[in-house]
Amino acid sequence: LCFPAAEAAPEQQFRDRLQAYAGHFWLMFDGETLISFVDGMVTDQPDLTDDLYENAALHSETGAWQMIFGVNTLPAYRKRGYASALIQRFIEDARAQNRRGVVLTCKQALLPFYSSFGFLDEGVTDQSTHGNAVWHQMRLTFERK
Repeated sequence: LCFPAAEAAPEQQFRDRLQAYAGHFWLMFDGETLISFVDGMVTDQPDLTDDLYENAALHSETGAWQMIFGVNTLPAYRKRGYASALIQRFIEDARAQNRRGVVLTCKQALLPFYSSFGFLDEGVTDQSTHGNAVWHQMRLTFERK
């Protein structure tokens, strides 16, 4: 419901992801209904490549970079700040886990949204052709203490 069919992860990929890194899913419910979630794996690889989406075994709990694979909100619940709240928590948790930062890919129309959290656009990536779409890689690098 949240992505075009060519870009949506199939059910088995979600099952594999949950088995490999359930602690990297941030969920929001309205009663019993899952209305929004953000998910992604952790890796030492600095760029988000298509193989990371497809192979949950590439997750490394001690990795430097927290990837965001999807920001999902049911259409009836959009424009209420739910995804923003989850992204903010996602960033806070990655910082608390001493990651180097957070990496995501998005379409051009969402660049301003993710920039509002401090992500910088690294341009169109040649590392991902997921769903045959054009993706910009964005990165939020944390200051090291």
